[in-house]
This record gives sequence, structure tokens and C-alpha cells, in this order.
Amino acid sequence: MKLKEALGIRPGEVVSLVGAGGKTSIMFALAKELSQAGGCVVTTTTTKIFEPPPAETPLVIVAKDEVELLSQFLDNASRYCHVTLASERLTSRKLAGISPELVEKLAGLPAVSHIIVEADGAAQRSLKAPNATEPVIPENTSLVVAVVGVDVVGGSLGEADVFRPQIAAELMGLPLGAALSPAAVATLVTHRQGITKGSPEKARIIPFINKVDRDGGLAAGRELAREILALGHPGIRYVLLGQARSAEPVVAVIPEGEIG
Repeated sequence: MKLKEALGIRPGEVVSLVGAGGKTSIMFALAKELSQAGGCVVTTTTTKIFEPPPAETPLVIVAKDEVELLSQFLDNASRYCHVTLASERLTSRKLAGISPELVEKLAGLPAVSHIIVEADGAAQRSLKAPNATEPVIPENTSLVVAVVGVDVVGGSLGEADVFRPQIAAELMGLPLGAALSPAAVATLVTHRQGITKGSPEKARIIPFINKVDRDGGLAAGRELAREILALGHPGIRYVLLGQARSAEPVVAVIPEGEIG
């Protein structure tokens, strides 16, 4: 199944990706799907991302001055169905993001069909707990996708598997080094100070459990999805299982009713 159908993407949607374990892959896969429907899809970050190659985005525009960035975007929006925007190229081969306020301005432009924002960083781990300033979710976000790599289930609560493990330990109520059960990971997904912290009140929240193509991944993903739904987070109605780098990224949709 394609992402845009599974996520129920609406016209003009502003999507923020948080968590860990595949956000960038999901962002560019979704942008590719949406760009085929017309209009101009904007991908960006409010933190940092690696600069995407031409295969992932046909145009990258970088400018520190927001007026200049908007001007360059408007000059190119009619010629490109997908544009990535950033404020600066960093020495780490990464792009520095734009402000949440600029995301709101972009959403008001007729040329923009959708905006997808990577609103969190995870140092390439499969699970992440946010610090006091994270994630950086624009206020006009209408859909928050919370990404978790299923390969973290069965791992340990430490630096190798979790970004910011000390914070995760506090939120989960576990000691460092403890085994990461589906119930523990689900707690971090749904905790009000966890992965989706700072989501706008009216935003839909859809967890995406990634990497289920691994051995035992689908079964572990289903168990994790059931644990997430059993916690009854008011913004979560279903959970997606998938492999972000696949041509059909969504393998299964687990609804609220499937928690028994």
C-alpha cells in the first residue's frame, strides 16, 4: 500500500515526522507519491537532514534569508513538482532547517500542495526520546507521523539502540540496560513527554513501525501496534507497519479494534 492512502493525506496537509528509524526515507517516499498528483510538494526540516541526492528531490534551495528563500522557491515552484528547502549547508553534509514560522508561511502559498517536515533528529537510531527542545513541530501541522524501527524491540535501553536513553528510561520507568519490550516502546510512543510531545491538539497522530521486513519483524510490529493502541492515546486511531524503502511502503494497517 502507498503511504498517501494509508496516511489519509488531505489537500494542503502539513505532515511532521518525529521519532526515529526511517523518517527521512518516509519523507521522500511520500513526497514522490504526492508530487505525481500535481502542485508542488515541499520537503524540509526544522532540525537537520542529510542533503538529498537528485533521485530523492529534483531541486534543493538553500538560503539563510527567509525572504530570499521564499523568492527562489516561488521562481521555481511552477517548474518543479517537488522542492527541498533549507537555510544552510553544514560541514557535516547536512542541511540546516527552516523555522516553524516559515513552514506556516509556505502553507499559505497557492503554489504549495503539501509540506512534509522532518521535525526530529535521532542520530540514525531506531528509537528516540526527545529532550526539552524537541521535537520542533510547526503549529500548523495537521498530521504527525511517529516513526519507530521495530528492530529496537528486544534490544536494550542504551546508547546503541536508543537516542537519549537517559530520558527514555525516565519516561518508561525502566533502568538503563533494561530489555526493550513492546510495552516499553509503546509507552514512549504515547507518553505526553515522549515521541509525539508538542503535537498540535487537533493533529492526527499515526505511528509508523518501520523495518518489518526483517526476520520476525512483522510479528513484532503487530505486537507493538497492539500495545500502542491498548494505551488509548486520544490522537491515535490506527498504526501502520511497513518498510519505508519499499515501493509499497505500508505492509499492514492495524486499527483500534485489533487490540484483543
